[in-house]
Amino acid sequence: MPLIAMTREMGSLGKDVAAQVSERLGRQLVHHEIIGMLADKMRLRKSHVIRFLEGKAGIWERMTTDKTSLSIYTADETLKLVEQDRVAVIRGWGAAHLLRPVPHVVCVRVCAPFETRVSRMMERLNTDDRDLVETEIKLAEEAHGAIVRRHFGIDWQQPEHYDLVLNTERMSVGQCANTICALLEETCFQETPESRRVLANLALQTHVRAALRADPRTSKMNVGVEATDGIIKLTGILESGLEESDALEVVQGVPGVVRAESELRSASLPRYKLDS
Repeated sequence: MPLIAMTREMGSLGKDVAAQVSERLGRQLVHHEIIGMLADKMRLRKSHVIRFLEGKAGIWERMTTDKTSLSIYTADETLKLVEQDRVAVIRGWGAAHLLRPVPHVVCVRVCAPFETRVSRMMERLNTDDRDLVETEIKLAEEAHGAIVRRHFGIDWQQPEHYDLVLNTERMSVGQCANTICALLEETCFQETPESRRVLANLALQTHVRAALRADPRTSKMNVGVEATDGIIKLTGILESGLEESDALEVVQGVPGVVRAESELRSASLPRYKLDS
């Protein structure tokens, strides 16, 4: 069955659309579930992770958050949930960009004009403090934009990054859900052996990256990881003190890895000509 990866925009009603689609399909909606797993892996409080992702982190919280690890572990946990085959919708977490290469994933942006979203949030929060609500929305969007630029190199608001863009100023939640469910029936979004292969390769690549990051021997390695039908190829340059054998051992321990191949090179020390 196709999977829906949806954006998270404050006041867009995307939460309601996602819930309705998930209910119709009788499968799981993923949103908050990843927070606890991320916090555990990074040894941080849940509130720390939430504040960082929402752009509300203080100086100390920003300094103590490893942004690269956060990205790697977020992708890892997202793919683990997808592999359980119970998920219908993943909302937020960069899933629409992470899963974009998979043909049976429908990438959806649910949006609305800024003023419309401000009005909705003011009503939802039962407040007349417009400045506060505007600030909250802007902080959340700036934080999300920075994360997506850093890890995917794109502007998340551009429509070409999605299969479907829905504006809830003009469409009701039900109409949005109808449109998404209708798109799921299209031939181009059906699961095929090839689309499952693409997902499996992406998942294994992501799990290997997470394993390398989590092991103290390899956590500082900045290497490329390619996965093809269980075969992992490592590329890049190892800094002094890092061992190729450690990387291969970690990779071989990841479930699903059939063989690990290395094209890693050690950084050479510069040579200096001594004056005679």
